[in-house]
This record gives sequence, C-alpha cells and structure tokens, in this order.
Amino acid sequence: MKFLEPSLIALDVESAAAEDAIRKAGELLVRADAAEARYVDAMVESYREKGPYFVLAPHIALPHARAEEGVKEASVSLLRLKEPVVFGHASNDPVRLVFALGGSTSSEHITMLRKLTTLLSEEGNIEKFMQAPDVETIQQLLGRN
Repeated sequence: MKFLEPSLIALDVESAAAEDAIRKAGELLVRADAAEARYVDAMVESYREKGPYFVLAPHIALPHARAEEGVKEASVSLLRLKEPVVFGHASNDPVRLVFALGGSTSSEHITMLRKLTTLLSEEGNIEKFMQAPDVETIQQLLGRN
C-alpha cells in the first residue's frame, strides 16, 4: 500500500478546472506505478457521469474509480491546489485538497478511506495540510520521519 508517500504528494499545483485537478492527482498514482493511465481516465469519466459526489467535506475531494479500471496497488495521492477549484458541489466547494484513491480491492479501498478519514477528522489537520510549506512537513504530520 502506498499511502501519501513523498512521491505521491504535489503541493501548490496550478489547475483551472476540476477535471484537470483530478488528472493531475491521478498522474501521481501513475508515476508511482500504483495505477495505469486508464485509471485516471476512469476517475474523470466517473466525475462526468456522477458529478462531484466525492467532494466529501469543505475543500476536500477524493476522486476514485473501480479497481478493475487500472489500479495496480492500493494507493492515495495528494494534490494541493495553488488556488481552489470549483467542482460543482453545493456546499463543499471550492476544493483545495485532492486525494486520489486507488483501491485494488473493495476492502483495501475501505481501509484507505478509513485511514484518510481518521487523519482528516483530527482537529486542525485539514488546515495543516493546506498550510504545510513542504512535503517533509506533511510527512511529519503523518507521523513519518
């Protein structure tokens, strides 16, 4: 499982639209060899078909698609946008943190989602993710040195 490893984090990325942000977050999974390029397309297609259902909290999107659409290894990436982007969610827009999820099985998907939810529900952590000056600071937030 690759969970927010340094190679899966990109900070202050420029993106003009939701689909572009999803693609850039997904590309982190592809570059880490955790997903195939077609998985990124599947995440964008899911957004086109179902809308911003994965914008789960203010400023936070968790795009994903089905494992059989190209996930190689359970993984989570983080794309922090330089400027917030509107995804079309009624109450949680605009989005600044995009966590792309790739679960290779439904149980792994749930495990990663639970791990991420726990991390983000801790008091002050969302703000820390938004303000961290570098990847090293985020790694410290995750309890890694």
